[in-house]
Order: sequence, then structure tokens, then C-alpha cells
Amino acid sequence: MHKRHALRLILSALAVTAGAAVLTACAPAKTEFKAVDITGAEYARNFSLPDQNGQIRTLADFKGKAVVVFFGYTQCPDVCPTTMSELAEVKRQLGADGERLQGIFISIDPPRDTPELLKAYMANFDPSFIALRADSPEQLTALAKDFKIYYKKVEGKTPTSYTMDHSAGSYLYDPQGRLRLFARYGSGPQALLSDLKILLKSS
Repeated sequence: MHKRHALRLILSALAVTAGAAVLTACAPAKTEFKAVDITGAEYARNFSLPDQNGQIRTLADFKGKAVVVFFGYTQCPDVCPTTMSELAEVKRQLGADGERLQGIFISIDPPRDTPELLKAYMANFDPSFIALRADSPEQLTALAKDFKIYYKKVEGKTPTSYTMDHSAGSYLYDPQGRLRLFARYGSGPQALLSDLKILLKSS
């Protein structure tokens, strides 16, 4: 009886181990994003701003596309043009899937970034990219608070030669319009390309 009982215990343990192995094999692998995964974050969920053509835009307008949102200004000497150039390059590398990528530039310097200037600025990178600007300082302040971004005017030698200190990362949304990732500046186009391919496959 003792031998039979011991055998039953051994068989039971083997069955449990086998079951656990099956469950482990069936469990979905964790997605390896290059950017910071902020899925489920309670901020940066939407915006409602006029674009360079005066049309009010929200995230819902881009359903079915992966969206990359970056805050900057047209007089920015390096960070902004680098980020937008990399995004344009990523769109090209996506090939046919590039049509499902929407680049969005939100100005932190509306006084100088007129609709005409923003239109010309976007044309330097990709004609499909859009630029948004707040109608008032209060609207920009509220937007910055909601997106947890920083910006500050730094006075120059003349009233119009000021620069802007600002956050330099990008927010990535999946084709369902859900905030998923925060890409730090300097990560490079290949990291962004990898993450966008994953987001586009998830749609």
C-alpha cells in the first residue's frame, strides 16, 4: 500500500509539472518594446487643436494609424528637426505600412509658429505630417499639464530671438488610439521603427 501511495504521489506531481509546462508554453510572450511602455497611463489621452490648415484635430481622426506626437517649435536648432527627420525616415522604411503612420508636431511656441510657418515646416519632412498649435497660452498650459511635458521661454538678445527649453520625447499611440509608449530623444530611428512595427501588427 505504501508503494502504491508513493507511486500515486509521484504520478500526481508529474501531471502537475506537465500542466504547468503547457500553461507556460501557451502564455503570450511579453512584447519587447525599445521605448518606455506606458500602456494604461491616465494622461496624454487626447487633444483638440487646430492644424496648420485651421482644421480641429483629435486622436479619433487617426484611428487605424499608429500616431507619434512630438512637442517642439520651428526655431529649434537641433532636437526638433532631428526628431522629425527621423520620423520621416522611419515612415519611408515602413514601406507600404508607412501610410498607416501619422506624425504630429505640436507647437510650444504659437506666437512665432503661425499656421503658414508650420505648413512650410512640415513640408520639409513629410507632406502627410501635421502640425497643431494652441489658440491661447491657457490652452497650451492645460495641454502641457495633461501630457506632462515641460517648456520654458529663454530670453534672447532681442524680443524675437528667444529660444524654448522643452521636453524632447515622443508619445506613441496604437491604431486603436491608445497611448502605449514614450520614446526618449536620442533612441534613434531603428528603435522607433521596431516599436511601430509591433504597434501596427497589433491592430
